[in-house]
Amino acid sequence: MRIAIDAIPLLLRSAGVKTYVYNWFRSLRRVARSDEVVAWPFLRPADDYSHEESVVGFTQTLARLAFLHAANYSGLPLLDWVGPKVDFFHASQQLLNPPRKTRLTATLYDMTCWLVPETHSPRNVKGSRVFAERVVRRADGLIAISNSTRDDAVRILGLSPDRIAVIYPGVAEPFFQTTPNCARVAAAKYGLSRPYVLFVGTIEPRKNIDALLEAFAQLPASLRSEFELVLAGPAGWANPETLARLRSPDSGARYLGYVPEQDLPGLTAGATVFVYPSLYEGFGLPLGQAMAAGVPLITSNVSSMPEVAGDAALLVDPRSPSELAAAMQRLLLSPGLRAELAQNGISLAKRYTWETCARQSLEFFRGLRV
Repeated sequence: MRIAIDAIPLLLRSAGVKTYVYNWFRSLRRVARSDEVVAWPFLRPADDYSHEESVVGFTQTLARLAFLHAANYSGLPLLDWVGPKVDFFHASQQLLNPPRKTRLTATLYDMTCWLVPETHSPRNVKGSRVFAERVVRRADGLIAISNSTRDDAVRILGLSPDRIAVIYPGVAEPFFQTTPNCARVAAAKYGLSRPYVLFVGTIEPRKNIDALLEAFAQLPASLRSEFELVLAGPAGWANPETLARLRSPDSGARYLGYVPEQDLPGLTAGATVFVYPSLYEGFGLPLGQAMAAGVPLITSNVSSMPEVAGDAALLVDPRSPSELAAAMQRLLLSPGLRAELAQNGISLAKRYTWETCARQSLEFFRGLRV
């Protein structure tokens, strides 16, 4: 069996899908024995890809050839003419014109463009809806990254649940291997001298940063002087006011900007509490990372977040800063509860590994081949 994975997200800036495709592809390559997994449009084994290496030299040039853009946006079956000879072609959300002569599969990451369209650019909303019509409805099989995403796709798009396999993504190994020393190194590198509450994610409307800042400001002054609110993540879209607020000396928060992936395990492990008040997530990978690192969670009571966090989190209404503030205050003042949630998270995180994800994915493809 030969499977081509659409690796175009490796060339993009979007953090979540890019991380998923990179780790999923590498894990599939590791666990596949008699099967061959190739990255399209690179079409060569790529165990040594990194996010940076994948966008230089040959791969960058090939992926940006004009015919690839033409294939994506035209109605012509160009991928049938120039695409790989494979048993399955697995599409990403960026592929809008898939091959027609190859069995087609795809990953459903979330349904945010239907449920919270105001948190996306009009271009993203349009692209997601075109992807649904041209790829999702045509696919022989689909992978959803959570039960929540599957259920939303069934309800919104009218898909049969029998076509959709729920396969959780994984958490990178370094998050399971954190030590007090790596947390100290990260704190020293970023100048974090006080205990901190951490958020990791792109600074964009869906992540609900303004509500987080308002909630932290509602904490008693004694807690705000003892604990620091730290945010790490690249700037997204439609966020000039939020970014200006974060960068203001009066924000009450430390904004670190983009943090390299090698620093995230230590930074995460050093947090007293991890807070993630997103309005919607298909999975919410930072939650899994914090659980693996042994950090208690506060997250939203909507979409996939209760499913992913389980009994490792306090759940709140993300549109209520006062409820979020109350949860932060409760957890910061309760070492015993923090320890309980952290231990629950360590246990739960064991189900989120890339090896498990890859093995279940190969079984998914083999099942379709029968």
